Parts: sequence; structure tokens; C-alpha cells
Amino acid sequence: MPRRLNVFRTNAGFYDAYIAAPSRMAALAAWGAKGDLFAREAAEEVTDPSLTAEPLAHPGEVIRKPRGPFSPVPAPKPSQSRAKPPSRSALDKAEASIADFEKSAAAELADLKEREDALKRERAEIEARHLSECQKLTKRRDREQERYNATMAGDRGTTPRQAD
Repeated sequence: MPRRLNVFRTNAGFYDAYIAAPSRMAALAAWGAKGDLFAREAAEEVTDPSLTAEPLAHPGEVIRKPRGPFSPVPAPKPSQSRAKPPSRSALDKAEASIADFEKSAAAELADLKEREDALKRERAEIEARHLSECQKLTKRRDREQERYNATMAGDRGTTPRQAD
């Protein structure tokens, strides 16, 4: 035998939310409540037959009904003449300004990139020239050191020391 359904109600803004459920816990779950609305007296069981008829006809489904003596607000009628759309000229000018700025900024960055690349090439050339010159000077110093050592060894009447 299926469980007997009870009808429960809670406030949902300008509406009351009704549900036909077997228990309070099932009603809270259907409403998506985070806490116990019944303990806070924010929800109640309904017994009035005029209020329970529709929820009992659709068990488990949340039925929303306007609270109090409200009548549904009719949708506004569409007007016959539409208002003239606002001008886009100011917006178009602003967008054109952004596009112009982006072009000039890109050109500046491209120019800077070219200058950076030129400086990198110049630095590489200078470093290569310095290395070559330093090697020449080091070889010259080594030759002069050998001559000096040979001359010093000759003045003493001895030969320069040989490597062991």
C-alpha cells in the first residue's frame, strides 16, 4: 500500500510553494531547503481541501501560487512605433581611436625590436673582435715572456729550465 501523501506549504517570495509528499523531509528536499523550515515555522502542513487539491493531483511536484490577493500582472503590450535606435557615431569613433592606437603601438614595438636586433648583432661583432684581439695580444705576451726568460737564462750562463 502506497504511503499517504500530506500537503506542505512554504513561503517563496511573492508565492507559496506547495508540495504533496509523504514526509516533511521529502518536502524539504523537493524545495531544496538547506535547513529545517518546519522548525523555524517557515513551513507548515496544509489541510484545507481548496489548497490541497492541485498538489495532490501532482504529487512530488512543487506548485507555486501567488500569495495574498494578487492578480497576475498582464504583460505590457508592445508599442506600435519603435523608438529610433541611438547613434553609433560616438562608439564608432571610440573604436577607431583604439584601432589607431593599437596600430601605432605595434609600429613602435616593431621599431624597438629592430633596434634591439641591430644592437645584438653589433654586440656579437664587438665581442668577436675583442676575443680575436685578446688572443693576438696574449700570443704576443707569451712570445715576449719566452724571449725574456731566454735572455735572463743566457745572462746567468745557464739554460732555461726544462719542464719535468
